[in-house]
Amino acid sequence: MRVPLLDLREQYAALAAPIRAQIDEVLATQNFILGPKVDALEEAVAGYCRSPHAIGVSSGTDALLAVFMALGFGPGDAVLTSDYSFFATGGCIARVGATPVFVDIDPVTCNISPTALERYLGESCHRHEDGSLRGPNGETLRAIVPVHLYGLCCEMEAICRIGEQFRLPIIEDAAQALGAEYPFRGASAKAGTMGAAGTFSFYPSKNLGAAGDAGMIVCQDKAFAERLRHCRQHGMEPRYYHHFIGGNFRLDEIQAAILQVKLPHLDEWSAARRRAADIYREEFTRLNLTDSITLPVEPFRDRGLTNHHIYHQYVIRTPQREALREHLTRREIGTAIYYPLALHEQECFRYLGHGAGEFPEAGRAARETLALPMYPELAREAQRYVAEAIAEFLNQGATT
Repeated sequence: MRVPLLDLREQYAALAAPIRAQIDEVLATQNFILGPKVDALEEAVAGYCRSPHAIGVSSGTDALLAVFMALGFGPGDAVLTSDYSFFATGGCIARVGATPVFVDIDPVTCNISPTALERYLGESCHRHEDGSLRGPNGETLRAIVPVHLYGLCCEMEAICRIGEQFRLPIIEDAAQALGAEYPFRGASAKAGTMGAAGTFSFYPSKNLGAAGDAGMIVCQDKAFAERLRHCRQHGMEPRYYHHFIGGNFRLDEIQAAILQVKLPHLDEWSAARRRAADIYREEFTRLNLTDSITLPVEPFRDRGLTNHHIYHQYVIRTPQREALREHLTRREIGTAIYYPLALHEQECFRYLGHGAGEFPEAGRAARETLALPMYPELAREAQRYVAEAIAEFLNQGATT
């Protein structure tokens, strides 16, 4: 049996007619960028996220970049973020000239560790006479950027408390977590809405995917939302009058039109992913594998939330990751490694001077994590085949 890591064809087949109708409508108007489809998508995403403002941009990476540029981050500044994430998080900090300050992860969730974050701020930073918070090399600490990895929210109660304590805004990288919920301050909140701003990606493989690159920013403050709208058009308002240097981060009408068709189905698709996660757990339990591989955790499952986890990826852990992946490839089972290096291990960040083992949990996750097939239409028969292939590999190891 062949089981791909991701298969988008069935989803498209079910929505092909309305998607094509929307594309034809855009082509008929010849209005391709920042038109009524973008306006409608922004309104829909703002309502879905329960956020007052949403700003469509060209990608999830550009969403981060626009936020950092709009906040004026640059040389002499530093921004704290997870050491274990997609490259864009640290890359965008460096791209505006600021210094990425990496923080180790929680070994259970793979999200940024509030304990490690608070320890760094308390032990390595100091308050300057001008009131700013300075790092050990004199950089001004400007923000904390937690990443909601794999569709599970970070521990935002603790992170927001730390941000308030040290007077640092929270910018949520929610690229993998649109719709994920967190039990926040006696109620529930959606990923991206608990800090000063949240960024999303609509890359085709995301739970809500476009037919190319697209992204979104949500925020609470009206003035900041307006600044972001200017930032996505080179800091321009009105036309050809530039108040600051922004970028070309505009969202296409065709992508917005496609996403409008898909958004009403997002919660249904996320629920199907959770059911698939439950099936994996049932199969791994049936085969007595739960002591041999580490399964994803669901820390907010019993907190009265619907989208407590949206399983953008289903990621297991094993010290035998490479050999297991080779075995699954031979069985025609798709897998992926998110991510093979912690950010501090990337060649482009060597200038930061981090030593081997400085972020042990991030490094261990980079060596052990393996994503298994996960998408809403994944058949139980296919999941059983995946689980039995893993059992075959582990049982071979036990008998050699």
